[in-house]
Amino acid sequence: MKKLQITLLVFLLTSTLITAQNTFTLKSSDLGGEATKITEFNGFGCTGDNQSPQLSWANAPEGTKSYAITMYDPDAPTGSGWWHWVLFDIPTTATQLVANAGNINLNLTPEGAIQSITDYGSKGYGGPCPPKGHSLHQYIITIYALKTDKLGLNADTNAAIVGYNLWNNTLAKASIINYYQRKKDK
Repeated sequence: MKKLQITLLVFLLTSTLITAQNTFTLKSSDLGGEATKITEFNGFGCTGDNQSPQLSWANAPEGTKSYAITMYDPDAPTGSGWWHWVLFDIPTTATQLVANAGNINLNLTPEGAIQSITDYGSKGYGGPCPPKGHSLHQYIITIYALKTDKLGLNADTNAAIVGYNLWNNTLAKASIINYYQRKKDK
């Protein structure tokens, strides 16, 4: 009986490990638990470098035809959060974005990818910039594995419309959360 229990335990541990290793995953070599001046927005009173982080992903589900990436702050005092980055129509041949790919002037995204309008009113990456003295804000960076190769949208599409189309086409998604807070002046 004991041998059967050990065999069952080994089987369960092995199958759990194999399943966990094959999940859709998003990683970054640039991000830690908190955002820094490198990723902070440059504007709205913030003085950061506004550089989007390096991102890589693996194990997309079968049937994935494209990817999208968003960065969202649910803690923004707007009643609807704040969209910091909206990037879609990323081809399935891509498995990563280099640092600063969110700068639309550098053309560092994969060919065909579209960076649309953020809540800053501009295209491309707009880093964290919470109000001074506000509590820690969450910045949720999410990659979406999509069942369509193109969303049929353009760079002038707002985040809500992109989000609706992502919701209708998502096979799987994975996220990284980091935090940021601007201290009050003393």
